[in-house]
Amino acid sequence: MSIHFTVSGLTRNLIHSLGLDHEWWRPRALTPEQKLLVECYLAGQIPESAWNDYVFEMPELERHVNARRGHH
Repeated sequence: MSIHFTVSGLTRNLIHSLGLDHEWWRPRALTPEQKLLVECYLAGQIPESAWNDYVFEMPELERHVNARRGHH
């Protein structure tokens, strides 16, 4: 678990250092695979436990789901 967190933390630091997180409140465009994950989750085809794993690795997925549901 700690290795998982460390890799994710390094990724977030890299994204931040490249200036790619300046609009963290607005969902960024998703890849086709990420779009499919969001659609499947919203359709109830991905269990909550698996979704939480995806969101841990790709926090932008949760922002897109919240935007689609009308939450901010």
